[in-house]
Amino acid sequence: MQKITTFLAFDNQAEEAVNFYVSLFQNSRILHVARNDDGEDGQEGTAFHITFELDGQEFMALNGGPYFTFSHAISLFVRCDSQEEIDRLWGRLTDGGEEVQCGWLKDRFGVSWQIAPTEFEEMMRNGTPEQAKRVMDALLEMVKIDIATLRRAYEQA
Repeated sequence: MQKITTFLAFDNQAEEAVNFYVSLFQNSRILHVARNDDGEDGQEGTAFHITFELDGQEFMALNGGPYFTFSHAISLFVRCDSQEEIDRLWGRLTDGGEEVQCGWLKDRFGVSWQIAPTEFEEMMRNGTPEQAKRVMDALLEMVKIDIATLRRAYEQA
């Protein structure tokens, strides 16, 4: 069991969101669903609390009511190994959601995500200050990240 677990509080869409998220990532599954009993807040039988894994990392979700909302102050950061993975996740997560900028998006449940190539971090860490600046300048012009454009900025003479 991991020591620190991300906890997501939804209005009333926790089960729908969790099912969607689990469908996006390999090595993902629902571990436990606690359902409302008669007399508890919420409709009987609906999910109240869910424990789940995304790519082996544990999360928790709760249907807590309308006073719980998400903001960009907290986001789920996904390192992608290819443009195909970026494109797939971007397409699925923005369906019913909204594109933001620089690899950020908000899904249809209001959760913010950052979909970024692992190569970006490598360029920023291993490049010269000039290369890092060119890569960052290129990134700031993007909504969905394009790895080929970042590579061209990095390799520019």
